[in-house]
Amino acid sequence: MSEYIVRAARSADISGIHALLDPLVEQRILLGKDLAVLYGAVQEFVVAEAEGELIGCGALHVMWEDLGEVRTLLVRDDWLHHGVGRAIVEDLERRARELGLSRLFCLTFETDFFIRRGFAPIGEQIVDADVYSQLLRSGDAGVEEFLDLAHVKPNTLGNTRLLKHLN
Repeated sequence: MSEYIVRAARSADISGIHALLDPLVEQRILLGKDLAVLYGAVQEFVVAEAEGELIGCGALHVMWEDLGEVRTLLVRDDWLHHGVGRAIVEDLERRARELGLSRLFCLTFETDFFIRRGFAPIGEQIVDADVYSQLLRSGDAGVEEFLDLAHVKPNTLGNTRLLKHLN
C-alpha cells in the first residue's frame, strides 16, 4: 500500500465520492445521495487520496450550535484496516473543534470502530426541549435520525446512535 493523504473535498471529487458510495447503497449499508445533494454538500466532505485515486471519504454536518454529525464515512475495501477511516474521523473532529462544536453524533453499523474513537451509545433525549422542537423543523434526515423519530426507524434498523464529547 502506498501513502495516502486526507484533504478537503473539491467539486471535482464528487463523482468519485458517488462511485465509492454506490456499492454501499446497493448493500443497504448507507443511504443513497443524489449527485446534486453531494455537490451541495462538497464543503462538508474530506477525502482520502492515494496516487490520485479516492480511497475514502467522510462528511461533517453541523446540526446545532454545539452538535455535528459524521456522515457518509467510507473506505474502499482494499484500504480497510490501514488507518484511513481513523485519519478521516480525526480530520472531521479537528474541523468540528474549529467550528466550535463540542459533540459529534453518528448513526452506524460500525459501532466497534466508533467506540474505539471515543463515541458511546446514546439514549432518548439528549437535547433540551427547546432545541428538540427547533431541530424537528430542520427537515434534514440526519437530524431526524439523531432525534430517533419513529418515521425514520425503517431506514435505521440495525444502526446504532453514537455520540462523542470533544475535548
